Amino acid sequence: MIRRPLIKIHLFMLLSAILVSTSFIVGAAITSALDPALLTLIRFSVAATIFGPIVHQRYGLHFSFSLLWRCSLISGCMVFFFCAMFLSLRYTSALNISVIFALVPSISCFYSFFLLRERLRKEQFIALFCGLIGVLWVIFDGDIVRLLTMQWNHGDMIFLGGCCFMGLYAPLVKILHRGESMAVITFWVLVTGAIWLFAYTGKDLATVSWAEVPPLVWVGICYLAVFTTIVTFFLTQYSVLFLGPTKVTAYSYLYPGLVLVLNFLIGNGLPHAKIIPGVLVVLVAMFVLMRARESN
Repeated sequence: MIRRPLIKIHLFMLLSAILVSTSFIVGAAITSALDPALLTLIRFSVAATIFGPIVHQRYGLHFSFSLLWRCSLISGCMVFFFCAMFLSLRYTSALNISVIFALVPSISCFYSFFLLRERLRKEQFIALFCGLIGVLWVIFDGDIVRLLTMQWNHGDMIFLGGCCFMGLYAPLVKILHRGESMAVITFWVLVTGAIWLFAYTGKDLATVSWAEVPPLVWVGICYLAVFTTIVTFFLTQYSVLFLGPTKVTAYSYLYPGLVLVLNFLIGNGLPHAKIIPGVLVVLVAMFVLMRARESN
């Protein structure tokens, strides 16, 4: 494998984390307009339509049945996750799901242990646990009582199910990659994801009054298709080859803090100063995960 400067890879993942964080807010704004599965189908279809000509011109599409089934497995995880995300946002908040997403590194570690024989050192296990505690501290404003009495609503449980599939995504990319360009993989993941969704919900396309869908919803779908689908898929799949599933998914620890910042920027106010210890714990946990070497 060709090596790349790791600082560049980490910057890719930081950009991906920022974009994913915006998807929670944009998704919450548009999810009531369309069925979650239809919304995800349009998102994948628009992304594949935009990205396809670019990939064809630069790399060629390199179709094969081997590539098709491998990308179908990867996209199946993504389809379930995104459908769960849009559905859950009808019952819970963007901030809540950004916190639940912090479970993904631990879930991904579980899968990686069995599928990749990735054995983590003691300090990495401690970092995963501390990172989760730090994220919960942020979301509950450092209030121990609120943390201990946390109650999950219907939407939270739906999204937790989606996160179980999302945790499988990064290990599958590493297992199923056969040397193809990540741009080609990204395109076929989008195509096969759209096929999965069309098989499930294609019959409902004719029942929607498309002319009545608000223009801002279409703007949101295009934003999700380009920036939080094409760009983040490519950056994540590319980075996992160099950093591994555990380090890549550790970036999800940034999502709650980023969502808080984004909420402030759109006028929802500043978080309480008591969250600072939680932010510091998360950053330390991420640093440990990034510096440690996995045991084999």
